Amino acid sequence: MRASRSATTAMIPCDWSPDGRQLLYSVIGPNSGLWLMQLAGDRKPVKFLSAPGNQLHGSFSPNGKLVAYSSNESGRFEVHVQTVPLSDQKWVVSTVGGDMPRWRADGRELYYLSLDRKLMAVPVDPGPSFGVPQQLFQTRVPRIFNLYQTHYVPSRDGHRFLVNTVGADLPPTPITVVLNWQEELKQRVPTR
Repeated sequence: MRASRSATTAMIPCDWSPDGRQLLYSVIGPNSGLWLMQLAGDRKPVKFLSAPGNQLHGSFSPNGKLVAYSSNESGRFEVHVQTVPLSDQKWVVSTVGGDMPRWRADGRELYYLSLDRKLMAVPVDPGPSFGVPQQLFQTRVPRIFNLYQTHYVPSRDGHRFLVNTVGADLPPTPITVVLNWQEELKQRVPTR
């Protein structure tokens, strides 16, 4: 019997817990949701969160007590925050769509990309409570969001961002990957 295409499952790693003991990953397909796997012991995966639609780009808060993620359970992607361990507390922090959430290293700000590719910042106060999203700047990330990657990374203090940008009118630049470069280096450099 052949498996149908709809039965295909993708498992996408998202983040490590701050203590390095758990891996957070998304499952797309049957049993979709956010899953946790303990990295010691029996390593048995446990479903962390399930909701209609897809839950992607999970990101642990720096203290490990919250997970931010994007979900299209409302019909469009929005950024949500859920407690760890799971409770009935849940926040929607984006206001008109959002994806790819990432935390500032001190946990006092949460960033995400709006659906029109603006980088947004949401203040986070103890409690937690979430402020109103503020636009930081317009990005030129690819128009089609990718399930497997995040298009930006904030610096620890949130003052700078490394952004995967689409070049304007630039030809594609090839990337060369050299394997076994140490052996080649030994052959080129004379030994003493």
